Amino acid sequence: MQSFPKPLSAKEEKECIVKCRSGDREARDCLIERNLRLVAFIAKKYNVGDKDMDDLISIGTIGLIKGIDSFDETKNIRLATYAARCIENELLMMMRSDKKAARDVYLYDSIGSDREGNEINLIDIIEYEDEDVAERITMQDNIAKLDNIINKTLNEREKDIIIMRYGIGGREEKTQREIAAKYGISRSYVSRIEKNALNKLRKSYESIIEK
Repeated sequence: MQSFPKPLSAKEEKECIVKCRSGDREARDCLIERNLRLVAFIAKKYNVGDKDMDDLISIGTIGLIKGIDSFDETKNIRLATYAARCIENELLMMMRSDKKAARDVYLYDSIGSDREGNEINLIDIIEYEDEDVAERITMQDNIAKLDNIINKTLNEREKDIIIMRYGIGGREEKTQREIAAKYGISRSYVSRIEKNALNKLRKSYESIIEK
């Protein structure tokens, strides 16, 4: 994802959306280009089995374009959050069309295996619904620089979960289900802890920037 341009700020995004709605093609292209990192972030979670990453990004980009064209800026939601659902829907539609042996795709259907040979289900990759994906990606980009803030801001369990989720310090990234199994808690509880920890880190980071 490092090769893709960084997402727009909230102010820049709003200005581009206004121009896009007035028929400005450059503004529309800018919204697409500056959200390609979001496409790659989501496509990476579907990159299992014999799926080609470039194909996944192409399909995800179709979902992104649909999201940009259908986005309602009057609602209290960021474009990236809305577009993430459109991207995911496009990828899931592709997976449904590729599934020859069954009529429906269920959350616990196997879609391949990871590098260690562990089975991966759809529910493993659908972990970010209803969160602000833009904030999550921004935090992921900066989190490697926040070791000191992590130690000062988070309790031991929060710190452990963030380190495992984002592979900090060269560690292997783990899914919420893997972390839930380690702690003996539900995946949804891990998700709540993660979101709370990221919010703490964001506030601490912003307070430093403002000084």
